[in-house]
Parts: sequence; C-alpha cells; structure tokens
Amino acid sequence: MRYISTRGSAPVLSFEEAMLTGLARDGGLYVPETIPTLSAEQIAAMQGQSYEEVAFTVMRPFIGDTFTDEEFRAIIARAYEGFGHAARAPMVQLAPNHFLLELFHGPTLAFKDFAMQLIGRMFQAALGRKGERVTIVGATSGDTGSAAIEAFKGLDNVDVFILYPHGRVSDVQRRQMTTSAESNVHALAIDGDFDDCQARLKDMFNDFDFRDTVRLAGVNSINWGRVLAQVVYYFTAATSLGAPLREVSFTVPTGNFGDIFAGYIAKRMGLPIADLVVATNQNDILHRCLSGQGYHKGSVTPSISPSMDIQVSSNFERALFDAYDRDAGAVAQLMDELGQGGFDVSQGAMQALQDIYRSGRVSEEETTATIADRRRTTGELLCPHSAVGVKVADDLRDPATPMVTLATAHPAKFPDAVEAATGIRPGLPPRMADLFDREERFTRLPNDLDALKAHIKGNLSA
Repeated sequence: MRYISTRGSAPVLSFEEAMLTGLARDGGLYVPETIPTLSAEQIAAMQGQSYEEVAFTVMRPFIGDTFTDEEFRAIIARAYEGFGHAARAPMVQLAPNHFLLELFHGPTLAFKDFAMQLIGRMFQAALGRKGERVTIVGATSGDTGSAAIEAFKGLDNVDVFILYPHGRVSDVQRRQMTTSAESNVHALAIDGDFDDCQARLKDMFNDFDFRDTVRLAGVNSINWGRVLAQVVYYFTAATSLGAPLREVSFTVPTGNFGDIFAGYIAKRMGLPIADLVVATNQNDILHRCLSGQGYHKGSVTPSISPSMDIQVSSNFERALFDAYDRDAGAVAQLMDELGQGGFDVSQGAMQALQDIYRSGRVSEEETTATIADRRRTTGELLCPHSAVGVKVADDLRDPATPMVTLATAHPAKFPDAVEAATGIRPGLPPRMADLFDREERFTRLPNDLDALKAHIKGNLSA
C-alpha cells in the first residue's frame, strides 16, 4: 500500500512513513493510492464480532508491511482495553430507525480516542523499532489535544506540544490538556481561534529546516492514521443494523471533516451507506460549500459546540482531491486560492461532492432545544455537538433507512450547555472526578510562528 499527496509533488510513502510524517512536504495530505475493498461476505462476517476483530479486518489492508498480523492485533488490543464500555462504540435508539452511536467511552470521553489511542501505540512500536524520537505538534479545537496527550504522555521517544485557542475550549477540555504531570507533554494556549492554531501548525510543517531539526510529526486529522482508525466504527454500526444486506445512513457533526471522510472511505470499501450527512453549527462553511455557494472563509463565531468552530476544514482537501478526479494540480490551485480567502468549486466536482454528501446547519437555539427535547423524550443527555448531528439527522433522514448519528463527546465535557438546556449538570465519570482538583500547567503564547518555534525548541527533552 502506497500513499500519495493531494497536491502531487511530495514523495510517495509507505503507511509507516505517511503516519510518522503527517503533512506532506508539498503542503498536501496523504491518501492511499488505491482504496481496498471488502466483499459482502467479509462484511457480513463482522456481525457479532468484537470491535477489535472488526478493526483488524478493516485496517489491515491499509498498513502494508509496517506491522505483522500478530503485532497489529496486539496494538489494537492495547488501544481499546482502557475504554469504559465492552462494545467500545455502543448504540442506543433515539426513535424508530434513528440510532445514536456513542463514541465517548474512551479515556478522554470523545471520539478522538478511537484514533489517538491506536496511533499512540503505532508510533511507539515504529519508533522503538527504529530507535528514533519525534516531536509531535498538534492543534485542537478541544478534543484532539486531550486525546493526544492521553495517548502519548510518558512515552520515552516522543515530545508532545498541543496548541489550543485560549479561552475558546470548555473548562473540562482545557483541564484534560493542562493537568497532565508528565514532562514530555506541553499545553500551549494560543491567543487566537482554532484556525489560527491550525495555520501555525501548517506553517511549522512547511518550515523544512525547523521540521527536520525537531523531527516534527503530526497527529491532527491531517494524519492518515487518524482517518483510518475512524473508518472502523462505521462498519461495526452498519453491520449491527443489517449491513451488507441493508443500506444505512450516517450523520456526522463535523468541524475538520475527518470523521465524515472516514465514512466515505468505508463506503468506498464496500459498506452500503445510503447517505453521508454533514452537520454544522453556525460556523457553516461546509454546509454553504456543499450547497453550491463556494468555500469562502468568514470569521469564526464562538458557540456552545466549540469543537466545530472552524472555517478551514483540513480534511475537506481529501474530499476535493477525489471530487476533482485526483487532479493534484487542481487541488493545489484551490488551496492557493483558499490562502487568499476562498474558492469556488467547479460544476463537475460539486456534483461529485453532492452525490456523496448531504448537509445541514443548526443554530444555537436549535442545538439547545434538541438537547432538551431528547432528554424529555428519550432520557438521553446529548453534548451540544451530538445535538447538532441529531437535529440535522431529524431534518434530512429517510424514515425507511436506518440513520446513525455519531455522538462525538460525553455531555460532561460541556456541562454548562447541557445544564442550560435541561437543568441537569452532567457529572464526570468516577475515574475523572478529581479533574478540577488537579494543578494546571500550560504556557500562553501569542499567535506568532517564531515565538512558537522558539518555545518548542527550548522545551524538547534532552
């Protein structure tokens, strides 16, 4: 299995190289040269299997010879042994033919744990074998950072620096990043929004002298390994509802487009997915684009679903690459135009996108009303991101086709929004009950590339 850049002028890499590299040297994102497919018989065999067994079947074709089967099975087992539910990604029913896929039973109570726990162990195995170390720098709108810190803390061959927008994440999200005591992890509060954090991350990757000096690696959803790990739960959910003999639809509350793109990969692999629905909050650039209005950046408006407060969705570049029939030159041109504020999508590419994705937008008031309604009608407490997904699914779903909405975070990560909607303040699980008693450790920095690089260089482990 070989990996190519969406912009066409970076080296072709193996899975291990693409995983450890993150962002391609031409600024693009790595994608598989070909998408392997699974037969209907292979998909049907997943019914009743453990999450770990399905994960091995789905991901094995993508990793080449990076790990032996025995090594990869062991990595998967260790990645998910710390989850708080035996099914790893259980489902509950919200209404006739509408199901909620609970992706918040991992160590940091968010869907990012499914990928980050796996990547942490893959990095450890690959780097340990090579006797090398790397510097991981990530940007987060809330959940990626805590998941990365949880996955990489204490590892001997990794330093981790997480950039998050100062004052724009929930208290729980912030404390999950700032209360780790391990010396190899660093939480950096940046004066700006998530798009600023993500832009500085890309700037560091594009500074090849800095990148090579500190052995920079990325675990944002720009990393193909992140997307690959998320493909698995589409298969576990769909097969539990009758796939491959029955089509299933999915609605995904989306900021950086990685989670919904994983659904697209599942569909390409042969999973019978009817609709892939993108759900956005008031920062609705993806919905506007998929509605034919072009991809034009605006300002970010803070919301009660902060992980979706994004105007530059990195993984959308992967979707555009396929929509433009893998024309890397066209994608590179679009990304140049994005740097100037935005771009319009050609008619053919827009039709290709609309053939795959539907979309909807949810206001703050609708988000709060959905949280309250689902508590009243089902007893479920939804985090505001999950509520955005549920509302769009309600609006767009075909009653004859099972709809699965991804619940991306535990409601206790956003207690103020949930309490405002329901009068109930969700509590953290017992293993995290002391989170607000732990000492915080973070550094506040300006939105300045040189200041960031200097801080990272000055705080690397010996």
